[in-house]
Amino acid sequence: MTTVLIVDDEPQILRALQINLHAHGYTVVPAPNGTTALAAAQTQAIDVVVLDLGLPDMDGLDVIAGLRGWTEVPIIVLSARHASHDKVEALDAGADDYVTKPFGLDELLARLRAATRRAGPQTSEPLVETAEFTVDLANKSVLRGGTPVRMTPTEWNVLELLVRNPGRLISQQQILTEVWGPAYAKETHYLRVYMGQLRRKLERDPAAPVHLLTEAGMGYRFAP
Repeated sequence: MTTVLIVDDEPQILRALQINLHAHGYTVVPAPNGTTALAAAQTQAIDVVVLDLGLPDMDGLDVIAGLRGWTEVPIIVLSARHASHDKVEALDAGADDYVTKPFGLDELLARLRAATRRAGPQTSEPLVETAEFTVDLANKSVLRGGTPVRMTPTEWNVLELLVRNPGRLISQQQILTEVWGPAYAKETHYLRVYMGQLRRKLERDPAAPVHLLTEAGMGYRFAP
């Protein structure tokens, strides 16, 4: 059975969707806020997410960002926000589809079927653990010895790109282009500075790293 995580702070909508989707063969995991939704996505096998943007504890865009930090699970936004810029923001943040309230059940069911057909198997894990540190891709945080490590946005972006591709050589140009933009594709000194900062924060011996590795003249590699 397909498992749907429904994130909505309106009890009537949450209850109605639970009843109707269950009647059509879906397993439903309800979440009344973003915090509960992100926790559920990390602990349960979710096949598709139906997400309201207006949540009491965080904006739905932040939930999308949290999910996209580690998983490609299909996300269907179900929102009362009708403006074009709201739809563009949600899709740019990583949503796969956008349905406005009020909505018809038949339409939502069709969107669910389409989303699950397009989706591949969800194999990513939100936590990447090494002997020295743990990277939480869902919450965009790092722990070392159980203590939070303060990361700048650029440090996080470099680290995230590496840990999401364990064992794979990521070229200098790819990192520079994805983190800083195409105009910085040749600014390799940026990488030396930021990799040095990451090693000082995360490696036991920054001068002899075992997780954040340099491939001379080519790029960098993350070894779990």
